[in-house]
Amino acid sequence: MRNKTTKNKAISKSTDGFIRVISGQFRGRKLPVKDVQGLRPTTDRIKETVFNWLMQDTRDANVLDCFAGSGGLGFEALSRFASNATFLELDPSAAKQLEQNISTLKLINAQVKHINSLSFLEQKNINTPFDLVFVDPPFRKNLAQTSCNLLEINNWLNEDALIYVEVESDLNTFNIPTNWLLIKEKKSGQVFSRLYRRQTN
Repeated sequence: MRNKTTKNKAISKSTDGFIRVISGQFRGRKLPVKDVQGLRPTTDRIKETVFNWLMQDTRDANVLDCFAGSGGLGFEALSRFASNATFLELDPSAAKQLEQNISTLKLINAQVKHINSLSFLEQKNINTPFDLVFVDPPFRKNLAQTSCNLLEINNWLNEDALIYVEVESDLNTFNIPTNWLLIKEKKSGQVFSRLYRRQTN
């Protein structure tokens, strides 16, 4: 009897969940998500807002999902016919789950890099720059600021790239590169969602 109780407790402690693709070719699909410290999947409500902003810009885009976690933003972009997506994720269990979800969706235009996002962005990009970048890091670690600076400095962005950033709503010290134009912004609870367009002129 004791063993059964222990087993049931172990099962009930699992907080793994799922994300849902809200539109596009994979609409309604539920993808498993690992319970990882600091992982904060973007809510359906925020995703709907973001992809309404990006309605004309997702198709055929070369996408980078930094601090991918659940991959909710990257998978949503792929569902809406982005040409390809690169997911950056440091946590091994989250990275493995991303790979499994890519396999589940039978995607051949997505890849996972098991790497610290900042370490990746610190490299000089010598390949095709990205058209659309998601920066949704764990809060209160100054990761968004550093990521945005590295994206600009190290040639990761196309000339008119779009960059979506989530930061905590009480962050007062966030500064974007001078050639980024804020085109959309919304506060949802403790989260600020912002969309920027890079300008080269």
